[in-house]
Amino acid sequence: MKENTLITPLSTVHGIGPVFAERLERLGLKTVKDLLYYFPFRYQDFSNIKSIAGLSSNEVATVHGVIEKISISKTFYKKLLVITARVADESGSIEVVWFNQRHLLTQLKEGISINIAGIVKMQGKKLQFQSPEFEIISRDSYVPRHTGKLVPIYSETKGITSKGIRFVMEKVLPLASSLPEFLPQEILNKNSFPTLSDALEHIHRPASLTEAEEAQKRFAFQDLFLLQLIKTKEKYHLAQKPAHALPYTPEQIKKYFSYLPFECTPGQKKALYDILEDISKSHATHRLLQGDVGSGKTVVAAMAALVVASHQKQAVFMAPTEVLAQQHYHTFTSFFEEFSHGVALLTSNHTTVFFGKELERDISKKELLTHIASGKIKIVIGTHSVIQKNVAFDDVGLLVIDEQHRFGVHQRAALLSRTQTHHPHLLSMSATPIPRTLSLTLLGDLELSIINELPKNRKPIDTRIVPALHRQQAYAFIHQQAKTGRQVYVVCPRIASLDPEQKLTPRQLLQLDVKNVEEEYKKLSKTVFKDLRVGMLHGQMKSDEKQKMMSGFKNGTIDVLVSTSVIEVGVDVPNATIMMIEGSEYFGLSQLYQFRGRVGRGEHQSYCFLFTESRSKITMERLKALIKAKNGFELAEMDLKFRGPGQFLGTEQTGIPDLAMKAMQNPHMVKNVYESVQSLLKQDPELKKYPYLAEYLKLFEQKIHLE
Repeated sequence: MKENTLITPLSTVHGIGPVFAERLERLGLKTVKDLLYYFPFRYQDFSNIKSIAGLSSNEVATVHGVIEKISISKTFYKKLLVITARVADESGSIEVVWFNQRHLLTQLKEGISINIAGIVKMQGKKLQFQSPEFEIISRDSYVPRHTGKLVPIYSETKGITSKGIRFVMEKVLPLASSLPEFLPQEILNKNSFPTLSDALEHIHRPASLTEAEEAQKRFAFQDLFLLQLIKTKEKYHLAQKPAHALPYTPEQIKKYFSYLPFECTPGQKKALYDILEDISKSHATHRLLQGDVGSGKTVVAAMAALVVASHQKQAVFMAPTEVLAQQHYHTFTSFFEEFSHGVALLTSNHTTVFFGKELERDISKKELLTHIASGKIKIVIGTHSVIQKNVAFDDVGLLVIDEQHRFGVHQRAALLSRTQTHHPHLLSMSATPIPRTLSLTLLGDLELSIINELPKNRKPIDTRIVPALHRQQAYAFIHQQAKTGRQVYVVCPRIASLDPEQKLTPRQLLQLDVKNVEEEYKKLSKTVFKDLRVGMLHGQMKSDEKQKMMSGFKNGTIDVLVSTSVIEVGVDVPNATIMMIEGSEYFGLSQLYQFRGRVGRGEHQSYCFLFTESRSKITMERLKALIKAKNGFELAEMDLKFRGPGQFLGTEQTGIPDLAMKAMQNPHMVKNVYESVQSLLKQDPELKKYPYLAEYLKLFEQKIHLE
């Protein structure tokens, strides 16, 4: 018989077979390794082994006995099928019932030995087991796997129960004993972790909860360690790639500051000098610039681009939406109108060039691409259009990617590949604050700069929670504000209503009453704000329709804009002073914070109304956190506690293991992992002393796709 290995398909493992393997594949389990790393999400303690006479009501216990009698009947009311067995041991007997499980009649026969495990209930004056776990004991040497011990409970799907998973796990678990350890011995010793083989045994067949918990800690640490190792090794490799050294002078920066009609905040100045120090280096650098909405990240990046252009190199800005790309272009050409070395806007709908004040014009795409390829244009601002195959650059010194989490790895790689002999410096920007524990784990390859204050003279935004009872009062206030000339955003979680006639998932059923853009637009334009000019905006509209709607709002010809989260990024209308969010409980705190940042940009007092139909205590705590938080980073830490790392990462998209996701909420473990990785790579950056770790790292990297 062929020996099993970690990559052996489950369909070829003796005792599993192709039919059950096909069911396991529904859970994403294809190989022996997949199954070994399919961990229980909880444990059921059936280790309380009792005689039948010693049982008492409401205790969880296991008894061993013989089936004396078995019968089948139906209930009078709902016609449920009931299987009733009388199980006896030397001390007495007890009744056991199962509901609607006819297939059990093929397994349960009078005279067989059986273990019964579950909660003992009082039925009338007699004790009874209802739908318990059971295990047929076929011989004296049989070792129970479902009863009489701490039993692992796994996530299930149709056709696969925890019992079935425990059965197939027994087929592959012996392989764990031969697996080589890949974590460095000093890490195991420092943390008192079990070895890999022991940890797999303990997590699937624990002798105690403590043993299972110690195994979980090891695997949580292990996954965070591998994540951190991947990101930090990328940083080491980046440092080996040659880049143009693009130094600056204090006089140069002082001149750029003089162009601005405002004084930069200390946070902006610190971030700018961080970036300028990066691009002065002769090896490639990668920095993440984080800052609240409206904190001035674009101005900072623009001044770095001016330094790059002064060295006759190109700077490329890539934004996720056309609206945001246009916003960046407008910021640059407004503040630095003396710049005459060419700024281009390149999107699917716009090709514009700027060579200084009053030297701006639309241009054909063909002519624009020629100017970019020749180096005549030094700064290119655009959407994904800048990574199309027909776009060639002359010599890129700096790439700026805004809202970098919205771009995939392949898109970023395509942009980075548009270079010659030198690797460009990379600056990522994001207005989505990432909690420190997550940034330590996932941004190991990045240097981090934070702008944590807003420009001077910004008035705090008055934020209020609006329950259903106060909806009309809020409408009246918003209407009065609009009548004085102010403008209003209305944000809804959905574009259109769900059709209750269609087959809906349980999650969709819960969202049947969620506010949507199309219905709110009709209601507000025809009744609530019928004397105001109401517009509608969402992602499924054509590009020119969206542009027309946004232009109308910016120009003041639309009073109320009903939208989805498409307005989250890149919309800047100083006259908009009301942010009204419907179904606020359906958004994460960081997203609500982004929405709120769309107002408060002008001289007038601004307001944010969080409409909610929910009466949940947790919902109220979350929404109150938005009011209390001093800045986006403090709020991000709160959101991590309320909603977990998936709020920031998108669990399904990253492929990050569950234990690692949970462990990211443990600052002590994250710090421990970070220090362990730094220490290891300082001694051995290529992992030459740890061949098993290097090999395992490759396998782990194939399983995840960090965006």
